[in-house]
Amino acid sequence: MALAKLLDLVTGSALKKRSWQEICHDLSRLKDEASVLRLAEELLSRYDEFDEDAQFEFFSYLLNEFRVDQQRLEAAIHAYLEENSPLNVQAINRASQPARRSLFEIINMCPRGTQHLLEMRVALKRHIKREPELQAVDSDLETLFLNWFNRGFLTLKKIDWTTPSFILEKLIKYEAVHEITGWDDLKRRVSTGRRCYAFFHPALPDEPIIFVQVALVKGLASSIGHLLAEDAQEQMDEGAADTAIFYSISNCQQGLVGVAFGDMLIKQVAERITRNNPQIRRFATLSPVPGFNRWLRQSLNGETLTEEEQTIVEACLSGETWDTAADTSRDTLTSLCAHYLINEKRGAAPLDPVARFHLRNGAHLERINWLGDPSPKGMRESSGILVNYVYDLVTVTKNHEAYVYENDVACSSAITQLARR
Repeated sequence: MALAKLLDLVTGSALKKRSWQEICHDLSRLKDEASVLRLAEELLSRYDEFDEDAQFEFFSYLLNEFRVDQQRLEAAIHAYLEENSPLNVQAINRASQPARRSLFEIINMCPRGTQHLLEMRVALKRHIKREPELQAVDSDLETLFLNWFNRGFLTLKKIDWTTPSFILEKLIKYEAVHEITGWDDLKRRVSTGRRCYAFFHPALPDEPIIFVQVALVKGLASSIGHLLAEDAQEQMDEGAADTAIFYSISNCQQGLVGVAFGDMLIKQVAERITRNNPQIRRFATLSPVPGFNRWLRQSLNGETLTEEEQTIVEACLSGETWDTAADTSRDTLTSLCAHYLINEKRGAAPLDPVARFHLRNGAHLERINWLGDPSPKGMRESSGILVNYVYDLVTVTKNHEAYVYENDVACSSAITQLARR
C-alpha cells in the first residue's frame, strides 16, 4: 500500500472501516509520530469495547502474528558466527525481540497508555489459564514494565491527612494485609506515631504503585490489634519510640505482578525515618504467615505430625472454637510455624512467600508472636500467628548474600530452638 494512501486511512472516516487487525499492522509500518498515535488511540478505543472472547482473540493475534522475525534473527546469528563483534551481538538482541513489543511501546506513548497496558496485562493473566502459550505475551509486558518502572522513575512520597482525598481513597481500596475500615481508621494510620509512604510513577501520577504502613513504637510489636486500636495514638509517645514496625505492604497495581518494589521501598523508608527521627534505632516487621495453615492441611495427609500435634492441628483447622489459650496449643503451633518457616521449601527457597520476600531482602527471622492477629483472616491463614523480621542495617547485606548464594535462612536462636522442639 502506498504511503500516501496509508496516511489517508488514519485521518478520515476510512479509519473506522479498518479492522483492528489492519490497524495493528499499520502501526508496524507507519513512522510519522502523529499518525502512529492516532492509530494507537483508535486501537485502544476498539480494545475497550472487547468482551472476553475478543480479548482472547486479540492476545492470540499478537502471539501468532507479531512474533520474532525468524529470517532476520537467523541472518543476525549467521553474521555473528562470521564475526563476533559487539555490533553483531546488538543485532541479535534487536532481532530476537518480538514485533509486539514495539506495538506495546507505541501504545505506551498514548494518553493513559501505561494504564491501558497495565489493565491489558490483568486481562491477559486470565486468558493464560485458557492458553498457556500466551505467557510469551505476558513476558514481553513484564520485561517492558521492568524497564519503565525502575527506581529512577519512581518518586517516594509521604502520605498523611493532607494528601488529596482521591489518593487516600485508593489506600483504603488497595490495602491488602489489614483492612482499613473507614476514614477514621485511615486517619489513625497516617497520624501521630504512624507513617505511610508510597511510590508514584510519572505516567500514573494519581495512582500509588505500592505503599507501606509503619508504626513508631518502643520495642518489638507483637500484636496488630495494639497498633490499630482506636486509642493507639493516645498511648503513643513518639519521642520515646525506638523501633519502626513495618506492619503492612500493599501492591496497588495487579498489572505489575513480577516487578519488585518492596525491597527498595522498605530501605528508602528506613532511611527517611532515620533522617527525621534519629532516635529510631531498629527496623522490623509485623508480618503475616499466609501459607502456614495451608501447609498444616497438607501435613495432615502425611506422616510428619505426631498424634498430639495432629489433634491440635485438626481442632485449629476445623473452623470451630478451639482452645487458643491452652499452652499445648501455643507451644505446638508456634513450634510447627518455626519449622515451616525454616525447613519447608519451594525448591531451595522457603515455602512461605512473605518469608522469601523479607529474607531475600536481608532481614532475619526474629520472633513468632502467638495470636498476633486473631482476626478471622489471621486465624484462617496462620492460626493468628504473626512474625517479626528484623532489618539490622549492619547485617542486612550479609544476610542477603547468604540467602541468595547459600540459601541460608537467617534467624534468632529462639526460632531455631522452636523449630527443633
